[in-house]
Amino acid sequence: MILVNHKLIKNIKRLAVVSVCCFSLSACVNEDVSDLEQYIQSVRAKPKGTIPLLPEIKVVEPFLFNPDGLRNPFQAVKRVEEEQVAGTSSAFGIRPNVSRRKEELEAYSLDGLRMVGTVMMGKGKWALIKASDGTIHRVQKGNYMGRNYGEIIQILDNRVEMMEIVPDKPGTWREQQASLALSE
Repeated sequence: MILVNHKLIKNIKRLAVVSVCCFSLSACVNEDVSDLEQYIQSVRAKPKGTIPLLPEIKVVEPFLFNPDGLRNPFQAVKRVEEEQVAGTSSAFGIRPNVSRRKEELEAYSLDGLRMVGTVMMGKGKWALIKASDGTIHRVQKGNYMGRNYGEIIQILDNRVEMMEIVPDKPGTWREQQASLALSE
């Protein structure tokens, strides 16, 4: 019975692998390096370039900040609508009623609303408006819709006419007619 030493077998295998690698690498050596020397000489023979000068540094004039008469950037800015409700900005003229509770269709722009029909109920005519989320709403004269405070002034069979209040200049508003046509 022969006892085999496993460590000895591992070492023999490693020695065989290392010797095969050394033998393979020795076959790749080429003693003729004349082409490499010729390339190095051609690179050295080229004229050396000059490094461009750094651009001239421009002197920046110092700026002295004087905050006198300017608004404090750490205080909240009053919104135009708050000023109008208080009556400080435009005490006269057209302005939206911002204290009024907004209606459901005022969350949509007019582009996202479609008139899909009309309904006669009692003595009044109601318009059926389909919102962009697919829900159908019933509105009548005096209701509001659209993001520009659009009040419905007339409901016809083929369209809904409204009067919007849009910002004109800072602190001023103007009325603008708009309509929503029946879509088929």
